[in-house]
Amino acid sequence: MKTVRPIYARNSTSISELKKNPMAVVEESHGEPVAVLNRNQPAFYCIPAATYEALMEELEDRDLLELVKKRQHEDEVEVNIDEL
Repeated sequence: MKTVRPIYARNSTSISELKKNPMAVVEESHGEPVAVLNRNQPAFYCIPAATYEALMEELEDRDLLELVKKRQHEDEVEVNIDEL
């Protein structure tokens, strides 16, 4: 088991504090991730729903960008919208 691990969040809290008032932890984070620590080691990260949704949209956009780049040199196919 590693004794030192990086924390990928500016905010952190203990599991005990999260249990006491989870919504207060989320509100105090102002939309940013919170590292939840167990014995001073990150156990998991907590992020507000709006932040998670934005993250998922960003990942989807990156996947689509990769697909566009991969296909940008393929032959074009003309389509008539009325025939669809």
